Amino acid sequence: KQLSEIIDTCDQVYGFEPDAEISIEANPGTIDVADLQILRDSGLNRISFGIQSFLEQDLLELDRAHNSAEGMRAVENARHAGFDNISLDLMYGLPSQSPEAWQQNLEQAFTCEPEHLSLYQLTIEKETEFYRRLQKNQLALPDEDAIVEMDEVTELLCEKHAFSRYEISNYAKPGFRCRHNLVYWHNEEYLACGAGAVGYAEGIRSKSVEDPLSYCVKIEQEKDVIVQREKLDCEASFRESVVIGLRLVKGVSEHRLFERYGISLAEVYGTHLPKLVQGGFLEYSHGYLRLTPRGFRVANTVMAELV
Repeated sequence: KQLSEIIDTCDQVYGFEPDAEISIEANPGTIDVADLQILRDSGLNRISFGIQSFLEQDLLELDRAHNSAEGMRAVENARHAGFDNISLDLMYGLPSQSPEAWQQNLEQAFTCEPEHLSLYQLTIEKETEFYRRLQKNQLALPDEDAIVEMDEVTELLCEKHAFSRYEISNYAKPGFRCRHNLVYWHNEEYLACGAGAVGYAEGIRSKSVEDPLSYCVKIEQEKDVIVQREKLDCEASFRESVVIGLRLVKGVSEHRLFERYGISLAEVYGTHLPKLVQGGFLEYSHGYLRLTPRGFRVANTVMAELV
């Protein structure tokens, strides 16, 4: 009900395009068929499920609140509720995961017939249980060769099911690329509403107060809810647009960059870009700078060179 009221109010204030993408993320273990029907009736037309894995061993390792059957049932229930744009989040590179297990997982995902897949390699963050286990040599992660094989499995299966890769971690059927994420990757402006929300407007990045109660109190008192503001200068914003845009398979358009900032790639990076091109990490063709297949495998390292 609250979501429905929020969506209706946003439509009244801003006005939605007839084909607007209205998306929500959900955990399979905390949403039922009634919830999904309410969401769909409220105007939401895209849903992304944090499945992470369809294999019980992986779900136990990740300490997820749902099991494999609940994950599949959530997708089925969403379809019955009328969602015709469903995305699944899956993780690979998990402890003790083999390329064969990843293939089994991905094949199971395709039986759900989603329109979109977000496939993320596990990253170990500090102050987490995985990090502590890794420090004690108690975490068996797949080696680099296994990860490469998993990437190859991903490409083969996605191609088989007519999914095209359009971003480092994202694959979609024709016409189902995630629109709001494309806004981020093109470094375009977006509004942020709600506790802890991050926005980008008029060249300023902002973040709202994180505590929901404090946020509500400030709104009621008509006080500023923004706790962080950052204004990027022209070159910093240019570099950010390049780094974010390189996540896209298509890459970044030099013409679009010059049109927006009035400076060129050569002016900002000098001889640095040619070195990355010669190293086989980047390629430049038809006005676009993009990562090569080799560059995709070490994308974070390449992007760190360009910040």
